[in-house]
Amino acid sequence: MAETLTQKTTPSGFSTFTGIYSSLNPPRTLPKAPFLDLVSFLFSHSHGGHTALVDFSSSFSISYQQLQAMVQSLASGLQSIGVSKGDLVLLLLPNSVLFPVILLGVLSIGAIVTAMNPLSSQEEIKKQIDHKNPVLAFTSIDSMKKINGFGFPAIAVPENLSCVSGAFDEFFRILCCDSKPAPRPEILQTDIAAILYSSGTSGASKGVVLTHANLIAMVELFVRFEASQYEREGCENVYLAAIPMFHVYGLSLLAIGLLSLGSKVMVMNKFVIKDVVMAIDAFKVTHFPVVPPILGALIRAQAGNGCKLSSLIQVSSGAAPLSKKIINDFLKAFPHVDLIQGYGMTESTAVGTRGFNSKSLKKYTSVGLLAPNMQAKVISTKTGSCLPPGSSGELLLRGPAIMKGYLNNENATKSAINEDGWLKTGDFAYFDQDGYLHVLDRLKDTIKYNGFQIAPADLEALLISHPEILDVAVTSAEDEEAGEIPVAFVVRIPGSAISSDEVITYVAKRVTPYKKVRRVVFVQSIPRSPAGKILRRVLRNNNGGSRL
Repeated sequence: MAETLTQKTTPSGFSTFTGIYSSLNPPRTLPKAPFLDLVSFLFSHSHGGHTALVDFSSSFSISYQQLQAMVQSLASGLQSIGVSKGDLVLLLLPNSVLFPVILLGVLSIGAIVTAMNPLSSQEEIKKQIDHKNPVLAFTSIDSMKKINGFGFPAIAVPENLSCVSGAFDEFFRILCCDSKPAPRPEILQTDIAAILYSSGTSGASKGVVLTHANLIAMVELFVRFEASQYEREGCENVYLAAIPMFHVYGLSLLAIGLLSLGSKVMVMNKFVIKDVVMAIDAFKVTHFPVVPPILGALIRAQAGNGCKLSSLIQVSSGAAPLSKKIINDFLKAFPHVDLIQGYGMTESTAVGTRGFNSKSLKKYTSVGLLAPNMQAKVISTKTGSCLPPGSSGELLLRGPAIMKGYLNNENATKSAINEDGWLKTGDFAYFDQDGYLHVLDRLKDTIKYNGFQIAPADLEALLISHPEILDVAVTSAEDEEAGEIPVAFVVRIPGSAISSDEVITYVAKRVTPYKKVRRVVFVQSIPRSPAGKILRRVLRNNNGGSRL
């Protein structure tokens, strides 16, 4: 039905007739061929790039020509040891120039990738692989012992190809496979490509099932679209990869998307601020994707030693919102750098919104405009009605990057994605009159520490297993550097004298470092709704507000 004068689309992209926000960016053409995999799509783009990946610590590099050959060789090696279409391969790896090689090699034969933080504990690894058993793991040599006993082989991966230790012989045999490649399987865009883990809108972490079509949409709507907004060619840019590639943000942008543009990706094994400053200056880094704590570290580095970072053109922040103070401090410290924010989720393959500053319009506190081909709604949490610009409610997203669903969890999938394909983000937000999205708060309980998601239910399940803890709830407290920290509210069993330090240590021994409880508050009882749901906001408000 055509819209009338009173049922129109506003400058924000909001339709007064449908209640839907449409992207103000021109649509992008996505491939329609059913038989198309991400890797073929990625390497189908021509560009003027020469060097693809560079290892910061050794300066070892992989050219684009070498990258494609290495991916094909690794794919053949995987087939030679029996890995086939539909098999799950675990990547338990820190950032390295070999991460994208392994990732793309696995995907090119139709196998499925799942990635985890290499600092994950053995308990956390077991919990994740219980959902679907991997047939193989690639991991660092330090993490090999974590995989032992799980019933599938693990291959130790060097930081780069200059390593000659015998511990990596098996990896080199697979990478340099000289057997005749097996015929490549037919891969549909609808086939599963990756299973990444997220806490979703609430509750324990769940496996997000992403297809080749989702990843292809991510490359086109996130990475290639953003590059098209600027006059500078993508192959002229140098990106610093300090955010982790096992996270959807780093995986989508640094391990996949940028490789379609010919950009140079400078890879850091871990974040160290003095090394970051050195890398930016030495390698003339032009673009730096960050999370808020990295931005804070850059500000402090500038105040401490006066670093100028003169080669930087743009810093893009994601995974968690920026405070106004950090924004203002950064713009004051580095006035020559274009600072933008973006919004995306694991469930949306990192696609959502992206900031764009022009000479006439700069909205640093916004997470940007809707990506091409994406739609949004802002829903009243009381009435469920669609809200116009300036009104806050729960953000819903729809588009080609939205996940297939949650692994082995049909109820959670139906709860997150309605029958019309709208993903409930659990975030409280509004669009302004220009179509820029502003995220205010989260309806969901997820804690974001340094950009990493922490599911309170996971920590609660661990804490309640302690023999001296009767009841427990975990919530967040604001933290200037980390964004949020996990705080445990603990009810001790009668007669127990367990201390805060003992509770913190108990958790720390069993989880990845970023998931550690940072503070413990002992309480007489945990407030709950009549249905038994923990009232986390009551806990925060009754204990000095969110800044505990």
